Amino acid sequence: MIIKIGFDIEFELAGPTPMILMLYVHPSRQSDLRSEERILVAPDIPLTDFTDLYGNRCARIFAPAGNLRLSLNALIEDSGQPDERGPDAPQHKVEDLPSATLPFLLTSRYCEVDKLSDIAWKLFGSTAPGWPRVQAICDWVHNHITFGYHFADASKSAFDVYNDPHGVCRDFSHLAVAFCRCMNIPARYVTGYMGDIGVPLVLPMDFSGWLEAYLGDRWYTFDARHNVARIGRIVMAVGRDAADVALTTNFGRAALKKFFIISDEV
Repeated sequence: MIIKIGFDIEFELAGPTPMILMLYVHPSRQSDLRSEERILVAPDIPLTDFTDLYGNRCARIFAPAGNLRLSLNALIEDSGQPDERGPDAPQHKVEDLPSATLPFLLTSRYCEVDKLSDIAWKLFGSTAPGWPRVQAICDWVHNHITFGYHFADASKSAFDVYNDPHGVCRDFSHLAVAFCRCMNIPARYVTGYMGDIGVPLVLPMDFSGWLEAYLGDRWYTFDARHNVARIGRIVMAVGRDAADVALTTNFGRAALKKFFIISDEV
């Protein structure tokens, strides 16, 4: 399956503004690209690539005041298969986990393990460890949180969502990530493309947030928002929570003027 991905994003900048961009496909999917992945910047200014602490491919620019446009169009090959499942994937003892997974057990900006630990153990302590436990967490979050774009709040944390059960995909993911960590399961936040392939079309298109849990010596995809296997997820970045994978970080005032995303099967 070939999927066309891309975006057209515009900002109005109040003054000269340094920016970090996390708008590339994740390095784990770079080999699947079937056309050049190049961010076009208008006005034409230098763009410098770098790799962050979590292995994400990023870029930085220093944009002048005024209108800034960021756009990209690329083709990527995908298996066309739904998210891989592992119903028998075991949960590791903490002492047996790879050291690289340990940061994904800890409290982070939007995933307060300390505040949610007692709640998580009361809700999920009797569930079977491993895949069934993560799925039980996703089922609970999916059934208890009400989705709506008008509930979007960039400052809302997992603990906030637990107490005010309304939100967007990042809120579903933050709460599920936090609950997994409370149960000693490494979990990380993922952002990327997820077009409406194999499901009814929903417009306008947007980037999506989901999670990965470490079970059976690998990371598995889970999605507390949709709670079904999907086709054509394209990972862009992974981190502890949404703070680590912001699509753009502006070191100055920036007003969003346009936000258009495409992720369609060709």
